Amino acid sequence: MNNLKQKMKKITKQYEDLITEYRKNPEEFMVEEEEEEIIEEKVKKPKALDTSKSTTEADVDDGFSQVGKSGKIIAEITQENLFARLKEVLESRGKKNTKREDQITVLEALLRNAISPFQKISVLQALLASRFDVSVAQGNCMKVETWKSAERELNQLLHILETTPSFVIREDVEEYDNEEKDIHPEPGQMIQLRGSIISYTERLDEDYTKSLQSIDPHSVEYIDRLRDEPGLYTTLVRTQIYYEKLNMKEGIARMVMRRLEHVYFKPEQVILAIESQVPKTTKSSIIQAKEPSELIDELCSYLYKSNSSVLRTRAILCHIYHYALHNQFHKARDMLLMSHLQDSIHQADHPTQILYNRTMVQIGLCAFRQGLIKESQASLQEIQGTGRVKELLAQGVSQPRHGQPAAETEVVEQRQLLPYHMHINLELLECVFLVCSMLLEIPAQAQAGPNNKKFISRPFRRLLDYNERQVFTGPPENTRDHIMSAAKALASGEWEKARDFILAIKIWDLMPNNEKIKSMLVDKIQEEGLRTYLFTYASYYSTIRLSQLASMFDLTESKVSAIVSKMIFSEELSASLDQVSQCLVLHQVELSKLQLAAFQYSEKVSTFVEQNERLLNIGRGENTTKTH
Repeated sequence: MNNLKQKMKKITKQYEDLITEYRKNPEEFMVEEEEEEIIEEKVKKPKALDTSKSTTEADVDDGFSQVGKSGKIIAEITQENLFARLKEVLESRGKKNTKREDQITVLEALLRNAISPFQKISVLQALLASRFDVSVAQGNCMKVETWKSAERELNQLLHILETTPSFVIREDVEEYDNEEKDIHPEPGQMIQLRGSIISYTERLDEDYTKSLQSIDPHSVEYIDRLRDEPGLYTTLVRTQIYYEKLNMKEGIARMVMRRLEHVYFKPEQVILAIESQVPKTTKSSIIQAKEPSELIDELCSYLYKSNSSVLRTRAILCHIYHYALHNQFHKARDMLLMSHLQDSIHQADHPTQILYNRTMVQIGLCAFRQGLIKESQASLQEIQGTGRVKELLAQGVSQPRHGQPAAETEVVEQRQLLPYHMHINLELLECVFLVCSMLLEIPAQAQAGPNNKKFISRPFRRLLDYNERQVFTGPPENTRDHIMSAAKALASGEWEKARDFILAIKIWDLMPNNEKIKSMLVDKIQEEGLRTYLFTYASYYSTIRLSQLASMFDLTESKVSAIVSKMIFSEELSASLDQVSQCLVLHQVELSKLQLAAFQYSEKVSTFVEQNERLLNIGRGENTTKTH
């Protein structure tokens, strides 16, 4: 209503004299109008010919006149008619026969002729909105040249606002009525204009992500497009600082979140390179860190104070991801457990669920690099056990088994995918998961016996059973074959063969500090090989020297003693350690019928409880956490 009142005031000001005459005597005013119109019609016909002749003569005399793409003559832009032309463009925006490209051309011409800050601000806001309208109408991302033009114009707008503090653009003010006149504020006067800098910046950021999704990631064009990210990051920082000056906390939080999403998954060297390209003149009063780890801490700490639960959730997930990426497993795990996100993540939106899945996977990889096999397998089990890893990490779309997906559904799924440089290597992920499952499953299987139906990792057990059913198995060709061959060698006590198969996997070279990881894997294979050997062949021994076990598995006697002592303490092995003779005395214990029956009963009860818990979770809808 306020906008309508302001428009009515503008219109009535132009016709004040006529309105006063009409109010004096409405009947006579209408009669005179009709007579004048009739006279004008009679006289105008011959005059139209004269004017056409005069215009053609003027064209011949003066030369050429400027014509647009549609064939219409373009009037010359002057300081007097600049706002009138801008008003024409704004009024025609969104109408049926309006060409957006022509509007952009006119606005660019207006920007070239704009001199004062108010003129430039008015034209730049209209021009940015028109550029984004074109991308929405086409349904695709902007062309790179158009995107760079929009970025340049947004930076120009920010520069004007930074250097001219008399003008302020806010979302929560009414439309400023300038009566199509230029405004020159007095010293100390502040003029508040309606607009949204943050919406332009967010649209620019979103369009950049869209363009990365549409470009072939293996092409040079993709690498060239990545070079535009530092400039975009600088724009995000400038927008954040502008909103700090206005003390608009909601806008600051949104910009801080955008900054965080650009850096949380990057190594420290890359973060330093991006931050170094931000001009030193742009200093934030909130974020003052220079080191990458401190920068992430400050960005996340600010978002923790935000009123938006979505921003808080995403901030803590980014924080955990960054800790896990930089091998701080215990910090990442403790922060995840204290946040209790695993209880409520199924209610979050789709991008937040994807971020949660990525964080869980990164925690699993971090635990593996630290040599924490059990923790790594537990973290990766949730994602890897579903068989839909690509979808859960937003790194691909699976084809349905029957028929083809609808075109609209496919477009929506493609837009939800992450850019290629943010992907986690799925082959490496599967390799880590299967190796961890092998190191846990093979000793557990040897301890429980051949008839045991319980398992730690269902996907690994399924692959192992399939491999054992094969009549002929050739030499290993891919990652899975190497791990299955290593698992069979480890189960038969041949730890050296298992070591050779695991180290032959080439994907370890993709991990940082790969030599350290390979030595860790050798140590784990030796330890689990010793445990598997004792579980499998304990019934054939009455005593065995620790030195013999040490020579068999290339371990020190102290290490063998520690492993055996731990097995005895946890009641995994019925034996005792003779410290004097350095021998392991194995006890042959046969279970009674009652003990066997009780053991079988406990296994059935535990299976029954697991099935009931699974059904209960399905009923509550908790299984949707990893399926969206």
